[in-house]
Amino acid sequence: MEPKNDLLSRRQWLGKLTVPAMAVTAAALPATALAAPHQKNNDNLRGARIFNVRDHGAKGDGKTPDTKAIQAAIDLCNKENGGTVLIPAGDFVCGTIELRSNVTLHVSVQGRLLGSTRREDYSAGKGVPPGNGNIVFIYAVNAENITIEGRGTIDGSGQAFYNGKGDNTGPGQRGVGGNFDRPHLIVFYQCTNFLVQDVLLTRSAYHCFRILKCKQIQLHGIRIYNRVNKNNDGFHFNDSQYVHISNCDIQCQDDACALFGSNQFVTITNCSFSTRWSIFRFGSGEAQNIVVNNCLIYDTYGCPVKISSGKARIENLSFSNIIMRNVTGPIGIAFTNTSNRNNATDNANDTTSFVRNISFNGIRATVVEKPVNHPDIAFGVNVFDGELNSCITLNGVGNAFLENISFTDVHVTYAGGGTKEQALKRDVPQVAAEYFGVWATQPFGPPAYGLYARNVKNLTLHNVRFEYEKADARPAVIFDNVHDASVTGLSAKGSVDAELIRIINSKDILIAATRVLTNAAAFLQVEGEACEGIVVNGGDLRKALKPLVFERGAGKNAVVMG
Repeated sequence: MEPKNDLLSRRQWLGKLTVPAMAVTAAALPATALAAPHQKNNDNLRGARIFNVRDHGAKGDGKTPDTKAIQAAIDLCNKENGGTVLIPAGDFVCGTIELRSNVTLHVSVQGRLLGSTRREDYSAGKGVPPGNGNIVFIYAVNAENITIEGRGTIDGSGQAFYNGKGDNTGPGQRGVGGNFDRPHLIVFYQCTNFLVQDVLLTRSAYHCFRILKCKQIQLHGIRIYNRVNKNNDGFHFNDSQYVHISNCDIQCQDDACALFGSNQFVTITNCSFSTRWSIFRFGSGEAQNIVVNNCLIYDTYGCPVKISSGKARIENLSFSNIIMRNVTGPIGIAFTNTSNRNNATDNANDTTSFVRNISFNGIRATVVEKPVNHPDIAFGVNVFDGELNSCITLNGVGNAFLENISFTDVHVTYAGGGTKEQALKRDVPQVAAEYFGVWATQPFGPPAYGLYARNVKNLTLHNVRFEYEKADARPAVIFDNVHDASVTGLSAKGSVDAELIRIINSKDILIAATRVLTNAAAFLQVEGEACEGIVVNGGDLRKALKPLVFERGAGKNAVVMG
């Protein structure tokens, strides 16, 4: 159906004049000016017109399928060199829609694009690769200059597609038997220069917003509420560059801001996040030059910052001014330079892989004892054994080292409750799985309550404070095969059943200005024949019953007390 033109036609224009005035005007104007006065104005507005979907036959009654009408408006807008496709007030039910270059989709404040509840109304996006499914509600491929804006709603009706099954892409699952036959809310693939702002994105049947191999991305003021199905991600990036996210509010069921593959030049600021699983999740690839600051994270039980990687080139990540409230496993970084993250038996010396130059500054966190189900997620979520009594985990595996990791002005309060049995564990699995995957094979979880670090080079802790709410029998900090570390201004609660700091087969460690906040069996326990170059310089160690303990072949000349 052809659209109604917003401009006055010649007849409408002339009809608004009085007869004498019309006669005078007609006599005064040349014949060429009277030929088609609106055509020239149309040309002037080419690329800036408004295409109301109702003018193309859309009903917006919440029942009639409006897919064809909306697609017709988008196609004409694109053909006319772009403009704005207007979704006015109403509920516009539709299936798969393709956005095109130079089109702004404006969803009015009382307007709602409502996903059909019928699977047959959806299709795979033309040109969208099949990884993690490619059935989709709204998509764009190889497009540029796209905008989605307005204070209205894009609602995927995702609860209609719930069958109790996820996509089974978690650790070790490899997607076998997974549910991929359901629509993502939005997928952009190989698009350039797009803006999404102000809209509410909600109730997707699968991921909310997948951004694949795109460049020049602006995401601002978006609200995501996505908790009706499994794998309800928020933002999900793969191999994208020049990404800028600000002032967004994300509440979802799965990863809130997944950054898989080679995402580079990314800034995320002034956002709030909550999810059952993780917030910032990184996989393999080249994740580089990424800054996260001024963010709030709450009620998140699968690790707010999670890097679980093999064969990766991850560097230059900065996390600053972040508050974490009610989380588990606040930070988990695991790395192996083998092809299999869950098996360190492949000892190929691959020096091209690395995880390095990661900083955490101005972090305040409260860590709960175990995950808690969100009351607005209708289906229960299993709790893994390794999620209990969690800590910050830095886990290099095999011959792989994490490099240049720093924590500055970090204050974490843990629930506590760790046991002596946990503290005695030393056979930490040689796997680079997700943080709870590492501890799941341990009968008692992590052996430290604050920070566990293995295979790390150049580790810095400055002005860090670890404490607990109820008694915890584990050390606050464990270093295992750590080289070149500086610990200055550490304040931590201790236990009468354990040392405050345990150092295993590590070298070149400086510990200065430490405060032992509560009674501890010992300040420092050194273990292993490979320990050397450990210097302790000052601090308040009065509440430690012993200053030093040597175990498991550690020599007394490994430590110098200043």
